Formats: sequence, C-alpha cells, structure tokens
Amino acid sequence: MSYGADSVIHPESSPGNLRADWGTAPPGACAELAPARTSRGKRDEELILPINSSLSVTLHQDQLKTTTTAAISRDFTEDRIWLNGREEDMGHPRLQACLREIRRLARKRRSDGHEDPLPLSLSYKVHVASENNFPTAAGLASSAAGYACLAYTLARVYGVDSDLSEVARRGSGSACRSLYGGFVEWQMGERPDGKDSVACQVAPESHWPELRVLILVVSAERKPMGSTAGMQTSVETSALLKFRAEALVPPRMAEMTRCIRERNFQAFGQLTMKDSNQFHATCLDTFPPISYLSDTSRRIIQLVHRFNAHHGQTKVAYTFDAGPNAVVFTLDDTVAEFVAAVRHSFPPESNGDKFLKGLPVEPVLLSDELKAVLGMDPVPGSIRYIIATQVGPGPQVLDDPGAHLLGPDGLPKPAA
Repeated sequence: MSYGADSVIHPESSPGNLRADWGTAPPGACAELAPARTSRGKRDEELILPINSSLSVTLHQDQLKTTTTAAISRDFTEDRIWLNGREEDMGHPRLQACLREIRRLARKRRSDGHEDPLPLSLSYKVHVASENNFPTAAGLASSAAGYACLAYTLARVYGVDSDLSEVARRGSGSACRSLYGGFVEWQMGERPDGKDSVACQVAPESHWPELRVLILVVSAERKPMGSTAGMQTSVETSALLKFRAEALVPPRMAEMTRCIRERNFQAFGQLTMKDSNQFHATCLDTFPPISYLSDTSRRIIQLVHRFNAHHGQTKVAYTFDAGPNAVVFTLDDTVAEFVAAVRHSFPPESNGDKFLKGLPVEPVLLSDELKAVLGMDPVPGSIRYIIATQVGPGPQVLDDPGAHLLGPDGLPKPAA
C-alpha cells in the first residue's frame, strides 16, 4: 500500500514500499514588492544569500500554483524528476542542494529519537513530478513556486517538520518567501553560513482583502537570459545596484512594510512602481546591458500612468520582474475598469472568451473621457491574456488522491 500524507492518511493500492506526498505552492515572487528586485543579486551564490532584504506578495493558488508529488521506494534505482511532464536532470546543483538538506534534516530528526510513523530507509531513491499552471521561466517566478513546493513536499515525505526557509532558498532565493502566505519578507541575514537568511511573514493573506493582482501575460516564452545569471552580472558590473542595496533598500523596506500594515494603496502603489523602474535601470546599468522589458511592457507602463492621471490618484500600480510580463496591483473596486482599459488598448485577436482567466470580472464600458486620456492606438494581440488573482496562503497539502502526479509505479501518470 502507498500513502499520500495529509491531515489523515489516504491509502492507495500499490506495493508497500512506496511513500508519497503531494502539495501545491504559490508563485509569491512573481508579485515582488519594491525592494525585492535587488535580492536576486547574491553575496554568496552557492548558499544563495542576497545582498539585501526583500519583500513579496504570495499569490492565490486558486489561480496560479505549482503542484508537486514526491515518492520514495526501495525499488527506485535513481533519483528522478519530471517538470510539466518532461524529465529533467536531477543532477542540477540546486536540486541536489535541496535534496541533500532534506535528507540531512531527516537523519538528524531520526538521530534525535523521533519515530517515523512510516519508517523507510533514507537511502531509498526519490521520484518527483511537478507541474505549473502558469508559464515556466517566463518571468512569472516559476522557480520560486517550484522550489517552495519541492521543499515542502520532500519535507512531508521524509518526515521533516523544521523551518524550510533555508532548504527552499538553496533552490531559488525567492522560494523561501513562497513558503508563507500573505506579505513576506526575506531577511538577508548577516551570518556567512546563511542560517539567519530566512523568510518571515509581515502580514497574513487576510490582512488586505480588497487588494487584487492582475498578471498581464505578454510572453509565455522562456526568457533569453535567466534572472540568476542576469542579476549576478549586475552585481559584478552595476554601480547603481550596489548603491540601491546599501542606501535605498533599507528605508524602502521600512516604508513598504508600513504601507502594507496601514493598507495605504497610494503610497504602496507609487513605491512599487518607482522601485520596479529602478530595478530595470540597474539592468541597463549592467555591462553588457540587460533589457527584460518589451515594447508592450513599456506601453503597459504608459497605460497605467495615463489611467492614474485620469483619476487624479494612484488607482493601479505596475511592477515587472526579470521578464516582459506585468504584475498590476489595484483594489477590487478598480479591477473592472482597468481590465476594460487593457482590452481597449490591447484587444485580443482571437481568444476573446479566454482573454481573462482567474477571478471573475464584470465587463464595463469605458467612458469617452478615459478613452481620450489613454490616447493609445490599439495593438491587437500584444497581451496574450490576463490572470486575475489576489493574495493567497502558503503551500497546501492536497487531500484528493486524484491530484497525485505519480502513479503506483512511481512514474508520471499519463496526461488526461
């Protein structure tokens, strides 16, 4: 019999040497807030220690998530992993770092006298299957969600119950933040071994119920340069990045935390946009320069500023990660009008009924005054689709055996 762990044990029919677990994790870093950008620069690349602290919003798993299943068995001959149905190299250094740390914690737990309810040899190999329901490696923080879910799921299958910030961080720095719901700070820490470089929650997902997040997907293609390689080059060559980390990020962290706690959207939105702009300025200050934004990205920036100018206040705020896709923050009473403005400026070419995904949004008509202020010639098809979501919780264990990505043989289930 195999087991999928949850608040209760769910049996399935398969040999007794298999133990499995599955769960979901959100892509928190795809909604990084102001100072988070600089955190991709590392002071220690192997331990993935950032040059400054950062802060992010965890997005809701009802709209964006990574689902991961892990199983260990004496019949497995090697560690294996599948991502979105395709087998990947389990020898990747960051994957190995996560797995080694989980196994170390499991050995420590056992040596401390804790009884494993399902005693299994730690020498057994592990199979992992993981799926994202959003574009992978396209600037939507798939690595953050993926490694957070991996760390969480491996911890369950190996019986590890300690803090997982360090484990997830060894895979992807931003992943340590995705282990918590709501608004999360990654504390840079000071210790050279990274033991104090961990995530902590600033406010829970219930703190700001009116806040909404719109993901404007410009491109789902893999980025030409990954964020890790790009930002490490910035650390080595950008004087602006060093100045940001030392002089600007600490006070901005304090200001952003205050904005969140006070639910001050005006200040929150302006700081988010200013810091996003400055992050991309550091990319251009890198040598050779890096440009993650596309023409459509810049048109979205223009749209947001004209929309806000029409209302005489900050009603929406953009931020861009290391990719062309926009993350837009707003409040629930503004979502419908802004979505209409996006449709007006970037009308869908052929997928009008699938242009908006996620939370339902009632259609509204734009006023002639707003159309005049926007003053933009429509560019059909430039935005592929919009995902409407909100702030969400951290990793969850799925209690539906049908959600298991591995079959009784420990191999990925055939696609439905």
